[in-house]
Amino acid sequence: MSERPADIRIDDLASPRFAADVVEMMQAVAPMAQAIPWSLDAALEQAARESGLDDFGEDIYSEPLTVFLKGAKQEAGLSPMGEVTVWGQVLQFLKNRLLIEEAYRHQPELSEQVLDRPIVIAGLPRTGTTHLHNLISSDPALYFLPWWESLEPLPPLAERGADMGADPRWQRAADGIDMRDRLMPHFKRMHDMWPDHAHEEIHLLAIAGSTMFFETLAPSESWREYYCGTDQTPWYAYMARVLRVIQSRRPGGGRWILKSPQHLEQFGPLNRVFPDATFVVTHRDPVSITASFATMATYSARLSQSVVDPERVGGYWARRIEAMLRACVEDRESLPSERSIDVRFHEFMQDDLATVAKIYALAGQPLTSAAHAAMDAFMREHPRGKHGRIRYDLGDFGIDRGERRKALDFYVQRFGVETEGS
Repeated sequence: MSERPADIRIDDLASPRFAADVVEMMQAVAPMAQAIPWSLDAALEQAARESGLDDFGEDIYSEPLTVFLKGAKQEAGLSPMGEVTVWGQVLQFLKNRLLIEEAYRHQPELSEQVLDRPIVIAGLPRTGTTHLHNLISSDPALYFLPWWESLEPLPPLAERGADMGADPRWQRAADGIDMRDRLMPHFKRMHDMWPDHAHEEIHLLAIAGSTMFFETLAPSESWREYYCGTDQTPWYAYMARVLRVIQSRRPGGGRWILKSPQHLEQFGPLNRVFPDATFVVTHRDPVSITASFATMATYSARLSQSVVDPERVGGYWARRIEAMLRACVEDRESLPSERSIDVRFHEFMQDDLATVAKIYALAGQPLTSAAHAAMDAFMREHPRGKHGRIRYDLGDFGIDRGERRKALDFYVQRFGVETEGS
């Protein structure tokens, strides 16, 4: 086996460097960006025209999408590439919604699908959630949401009934990852992706019309204030509606393993929509979380921002992370003690399978020999850090480590988190 690539520090966060052909490609989308109408009515009309459908279902989407589109255009400082990306994403979410509603129109019995006792992972990025999620998802007895299916839960009408060999949705997802690796070759060091990897429900929440994912697409204060100030239960309920459609296409019976950082400040909606769920709350040194997530967000901003300002991006996410951790501390006791568990990063890293065993015991899920074998195989095929790691430094974002250490001590003390570094 080849050695793991050497760790690196990204040195072009503020002044991104791209290959000449990538620069040319990014410049070529400018006319497309100028033609974007930036109105929800125009997006609905285009999605209906391109999908051949026109029933968007219950209107819980208009208000949040209107707020998001306005904030994205006026506040997010998007580049032409960023504008084209955001508009394309909104169109895809709307087309997915049309397909979901079309499925219920033809199969009203879908509403009878039971989402049986899901296992829900809630934790900030960089706390081990991705590894834990993928590890448990390898268990053949559980349902999980693969990346390719999160992007397109149902095939478009034009691809139904035809003998097309491999699912075109899978290939589109694979092509997207290839393009991402071309544009951001270091991203896989922070978050490895492949078409079948277990993904979050944020794209399903986006189909519903409201999600924290919008903040990563185009951060804006108006969207954040709207999202944080609005009870997200209706959109979580619609996410469950989408899951029922996906589940109906799965063989046999099973339980879902779900996961998203968004869930960390949404314990109320989760409890209401999934009243029999088992909750797994992950924890890590919040200063380390801030450093690594600020790096990932700033590195990603090169594809969407006209000017990448590490201090602005890093400061935004430092404040956002603190707010999410405060919500977690405030609401943690609302989760049922008999169906919730706290997982600390350092303990998980010491023995990941022992942590999985504790979660299974709490959830009443058999940890079978087949599950063990699948998890062992996953760890062999996807060793942590196989693409190399990134060296993180809060100084890249003008953030004082000592100040963050004091500001976030409330969380460290509440959950007995082991601190990292000074």
